[in-house]
Amino acid sequence: MPADYYEILGVPRDASKEEIKRAFRRLARKYHPDVNKEPGAEERFKEINRAYEVLSEPDARARYDRFGEAGVGAGAGVGFDYGDIGGFADIFETIFSGFGGMGAGTSARRRTGPVRGDDLRLDLKLEFREAVFGGEKEIRIPHLETCQVCKGTGAKPGTGVRTCSTCGGSGQVRRATRTPFGSFAQVSVCPTCNGAGEVIEEKCEACGGVGRKQETKKLKITIPPGVDNGTRLRVAREGDAGARGGAPGDLYVYLFVEPDEEFRRDGINIESEVTISYLQAILGCRLKVNTVDGSEEITIPPGTQPNTVLTLENRGVPKLGNPVSRGDHLITVKIAIPTRINAEERELLEKLAKIKGESHGKGGIEGFLGGLFHK
Repeated sequence: MPADYYEILGVPRDASKEEIKRAFRRLARKYHPDVNKEPGAEERFKEINRAYEVLSEPDARARYDRFGEAGVGAGAGVGFDYGDIGGFADIFETIFSGFGGMGAGTSARRRTGPVRGDDLRLDLKLEFREAVFGGEKEIRIPHLETCQVCKGTGAKPGTGVRTCSTCGGSGQVRRATRTPFGSFAQVSVCPTCNGAGEVIEEKCEACGGVGRKQETKKLKITIPPGVDNGTRLRVAREGDAGARGGAPGDLYVYLFVEPDEEFRRDGINIESEVTISYLQAILGCRLKVNTVDGSEEITIPPGTQPNTVLTLENRGVPKLGNPVSRGDHLITVKIAIPTRINAEERELLEKLAKIKGESHGKGGIEGFLGGLFHK
């Protein structure tokens, strides 16, 4: 039995779209193949992606809730619309076409109209700052494009199409079978014209009669500020070209952010660390730190304790969809306690220890230094 998509994402069946998105981002970070090298992580990542693709689309989610995997599986697809099948009679026909015993009234549908092209997916890696500030990104996407030689007809220029001689233009073939229980008609799609009712006189040499060609196209897409792991961008009409003049599908770009050596991200906040000396911690100081906006000077107050967190307001990640609003940059202060000091430093520190009334015979002067940060 296929796994339940809600269980895969760890959300209740009445979860909101935001809850589903948060669950997906959390799991995507954990199981992405570039991060998790454990056996089974890649398959788990694919399950998570599939579950999110279905549950993040209202129509697909509604079909899944009603029909389960059958409503969104192969042949249905996330972008499938039941309006393409006209009522229960056609559904019945679609399922059973090609099987005997359905009676003489069963007929195959002639497929002559335009068919929308397939949607495509591209996974795109971004550097940390690219995800924070966004910008333009050039990508290369292989997809099916309408053949420019035959304009999508599949026929060699100067030639046309003719009625299929196998099915007489109906797009279907019928075979009667006599059994002890009576005669039954078996109806199936015509194997010669594939249900179109027409065949090409001479195939286009450029596309082999298909009407579409595989091409690699360069695109410039705009990355909005504040995107994160799992953010999905839709590029309209950049999927595969449709058959028989059908509209092209869409391109869905899934974004994955590479980790940064210095900065970490927590929602719209950025976190980093700075290490100072024990004297800077005692006396206070001003020093420059790196932010995603560049170098910035901060004040370390006198008597700063280890792991103190300093906040640089409005220096975090722009809120997705509202780049004017930004999070904060949180800097954790680490204090370096020396393991060796020279004679002059020791003499000065011993005088300070006497002034403070500290005993430093046991544990050495380093013990005294450690005690300074816990007063």
